[in-house]
Amino acid sequence: MEPRAIVRRWVEQFNAGDAAGLAALYHEDAVNHQVVTDPVVGRAAIQAMFERELAAAEMTCNVENLLQDGEWAVLEWRDPLGLRGCGFFRVVDGRIALQRGYWDRLTFSRLHGRAP
Repeated sequence: MEPRAIVRRWVEQFNAGDAAGLAALYHEDAVNHQVVTDPVVGRAAIQAMFERELAAAEMTCNVENLLQDGEWAVLEWRDPLGLRGCGFFRVVDGRIALQRGYWDRLTFSRLHGRAP
């Protein structure tokens, strides 16, 4: 599958709250680095991260733009509460090898009633 199709599937799994389905899209040794946190390495650790994060807050990813260039897909997203962000996905042999996400943690916390 092309990177854009993999990321569309990622969005479907994310919006369904399916941590196992999300993890299945990653290589065994993949890296997920949401730049507001330390990188998460490995499919099992990525699944555990999604399990924690999806249980902690109701989240929805609405696609604003989804672009592809070679083995990279770039996702610009927003959620219904007003948070916006961007994700970069490197897809190799049909699985995500690297994901890097940019979003504002303070805004996320405020929108979900967890302001410091």
